[in-house]
Amino acid sequence: MAKKNYYKILGVSRTASPEEISAAKNRLAKKYHPDVNKDDPTAQQRFQEITEAYGVLSDPKQKALYDKYGHAAFDGSGAGSAGAGPQGSYGQNG
Repeated sequence: MAKKNYYKILGVSRTASPEEISAAKNRLAKKYHPDVNKDDPTAQQRFQEITEAYGVLSDPKQKALYDKYGHAAFDGSGAGSAGAGPQGSYGQNG
């Protein structure tokens, strides 16, 4: 299944500032949080998409990779991945 564009998920442009990205994530996270939307079966999936998009777009290095290679930067296909993923280099935080 094709992944959605992280900028579209958060509703921001590619030129959005870190503050705009954070504000969009906060607004959407409140709207789609599973605890707030217990009767909406899609809320949890949407919340996870928002969290994933923010994880990449809020990190300058990951954002640069995403801007250059898209999702291929993180899927291990070799197109710019170099072992990096949404959790950082080789899946480690920090």
